[in-house]
Amino acid sequence: MGNCCASPVDPSEKKPKKGKKPNPFSLDYNKGPSGGGSKLTVLKDPTGRDIEACYELGQELGRGEFGVTYLCTDRSTGESLACKSISKKKLRTAVDIEDVRREVEIMRHMPAHPNIVRLKDTYEDDNAVHLVMELCEGGELFDRIVARGHYTERAAAVVTKTIVEVVQMCHKHGVMHRDLKPENFLFANKKETAALKAIDFGLSVFFKPGERFSEIVGSPYYMAPEVLKRNYGPEVDVWSAGVILYILLCGVPPFWAETEQGVAQAIIRSVIDFKRDPWPRVSDNAKDLVKRMLDPDPRRRLTAQEVLDHPWLQNAKKAPNVSLGETVKARLQQFSVMNKFKKRALRVVAEHLSVEEAADIREMFRAMDISNSGKLTLEELKLGLHKLGHQIADADVKILMDAVIISLNKAFSYSLNKV
Repeated sequence: MGNCCASPVDPSEKKPKKGKKPNPFSLDYNKGPSGGGSKLTVLKDPTGRDIEACYELGQELGRGEFGVTYLCTDRSTGESLACKSISKKKLRTAVDIEDVRREVEIMRHMPAHPNIVRLKDTYEDDNAVHLVMELCEGGELFDRIVARGHYTERAAAVVTKTIVEVVQMCHKHGVMHRDLKPENFLFANKKETAALKAIDFGLSVFFKPGERFSEIVGSPYYMAPEVLKRNYGPEVDVWSAGVILYILLCGVPPFWAETEQGVAQAIIRSVIDFKRDPWPRVSDNAKDLVKRMLDPDPRRRLTAQEVLDHPWLQNAKKAPNVSLGETVKARLQQFSVMNKFKKRALRVVAEHLSVEEAADIREMFRAMDISNSGKLTLEELKLGLHKLGHQIADADVKILMDAVIISLNKAFSYSLNKV
């Protein structure tokens, strides 16, 4: 499940079905007994049942596949918080329910940290689970970078240090994050000195030293090669942080392709491009750290502590303060815009499709594929939705296409063409 301070959880991040060779990023939920119904108990020891007794729920801040995030005010102190209300009707499988429980357990387990969002209270009534959390209203990482007039290697070093300190804290307490990406970091407030906070532990798990995992989870650009090989440990978080560092320094992901299969192949190859602008202007120390964090062999990859001990981060405040150029800022802005499109597309899906239709969404898209091409045109998508009784405005249908909804729900077996 996602966290209530920021972006909704990506419904793509689900367990693969067995029996056929899956697309490496096709992650479906395991089928299981329905989790809906008023008698379902999700949390082991919630703060209480009646959230309204202690908190006033205000305006909607965001909407995802599983729940709605509201502005939340503590009635006794007046503190502004965020509350993610997860509908029990959306918790259809045992996997869904366990995801919510585990996220709450992990957030309770983590010690207070200036760069990790705080879970304050949990409530559960007959209809929903409510997570009351610290409100992060300072905006997304890339948005703030773009808003600044001067973006430098030094600024990238400061951000990277914060992210890796979060990774170190997680690993120290036996938690593997598994979904580190720029969208999962928000600023606490709009002040220039605001803390950057990790805000989503929806895919995190507890681990023991030497324990290996095989479940493919996470977001395609940020997955380590051993995740795709289904044999990994906490080293994957350092890889993901390395991908973020690469993006911070040049504005584009290190492993990119036009298809998800292509992205997976690029990750496995792990060839890093240091030729494109602005890499010739980036310090050797920064490039050395990128290479060590993106070592395809997890045994050789730096640990979080070793990353923090690297000369580039040890001297973060002395890193070059020369601008990385307008090209990098423009790329980061484009990256941020695409993420916002994806969130808008997810909201369209959440508002227009019922739980049952979402569960059968792959079959629905196959039925829409009139030309049997394995891809959908804008007209096919619009006609298919209308046939199902969804009179969605053309503008909303276009959002689905433009945001490439395939990247939101990898259960889709179809790519969506831009028209």
